[in-house]
Amino acid sequence: MLQEFEYYPNLICLLISPWFCFAQGIHGVSKIKDGYNPATWMLEVTTIGQEQMLGIDFSDIYKKSELYQRNKALIKEQSQPAPGSTDLYFPTQYSQSSITQCMACLWKQNLSYWRNPPYNAVRFLFTTVIALLFGTIFWDLGGKMSQSQDLFNAMGSMYAAVLFIGIMNCTSVQPVVAVERTVFYRERAAGMYSAFPYAFGQVVIELPYTLAQATVYGVIVYSMIGFEWTAPKFFWYLFFMYFTLLYFTFYGMMAVGLTPNYHIASIVSSAFYAIWNLFSGFIIPRPKVPIWWRWYCWVCPVAWTLYGLVVSQFGDVTTPMEDGTPVKDFIEGYFDFKHSWLGYVATVVVAFAVLFAFLFGFAIMKLNFQKR
Repeated sequence: MLQEFEYYPNLICLLISPWFCFAQGIHGVSKIKDGYNPATWMLEVTTIGQEQMLGIDFSDIYKKSELYQRNKALIKEQSQPAPGSTDLYFPTQYSQSSITQCMACLWKQNLSYWRNPPYNAVRFLFTTVIALLFGTIFWDLGGKMSQSQDLFNAMGSMYAAVLFIGIMNCTSVQPVVAVERTVFYRERAAGMYSAFPYAFGQVVIELPYTLAQATVYGVIVYSMIGFEWTAPKFFWYLFFMYFTLLYFTFYGMMAVGLTPNYHIASIVSSAFYAIWNLFSGFIIPRPKVPIWWRWYCWVCPVAWTLYGLVVSQFGDVTTPMEDGTPVKDFIEGYFDFKHSWLGYVATVVVAFAVLFAFLFGFAIMKLNFQKR
């Protein structure tokens, strides 16, 4: 602090000049030397040790002085508003409208993501590697439907992709959001913007990146596995992969928003990964799950994703299998996946993404985990 005073001698002298003159007029106080810092001198001569040595109390002397009376009168005078003046009034808490705040926060997040290659470049690289890996493992299995095992293999490619890339999205976004939330706490306290624009920017910036990620994966895997090349089926595949990666990403953001830090968020998330895996409908088909646990299959996001991916690719196929059963009948009988439900399934998958994004925004607005 004393070093800072050295850079502003004129300002400090202006602020302490009344006290400076007052202190020098007290009997026994040593005079300031030429060229000495007035602020340093004031701190030295007003210590408790100086008071005890001189046998005086600076506060009592000040309260009985003319300087004290003048200052009291000045404070009273300055506390009275000028005649005809009105109180300051601001129609809103923030200087900009909500729309302007949202656009500013979105642009800030855009720059933040663009300047964060360790997050975005790595997840695109990971997605491409996983796509090539799955494409070679499940090579040309999408067109094979003569046996039930062929359908299980194709479904396995969908199941593995959802868990591998979905969990990767969820875990990788958590430290990013944790850092951004710390910045948000500081900037909200400074009155720069409210919680909703920040949550809006954080959610919306993920949309194009996730779309590019789903497109890269979908094009590579769809062509290598050999699913039927029709526009509706291809775009249904991209649709379900896109919103699945979105709800995994938003789930990771929501977990951070509801917990103090991303370490706890990752622990909580890991518990749900295992549960979602168990009730996804791949390890144990929903009709074979005990009735008292079957309700969880209907609230498991991964189960709805697999439902949509399977029925969009095979739910309308009437080609008979080796035992003469049409593919669509086998899908409906074994998994209870109905092609007529495709629209409802798509709506539910979108609803999960919206729900997790909403809960993230709600947590940001209502919860504050600052420690100071």
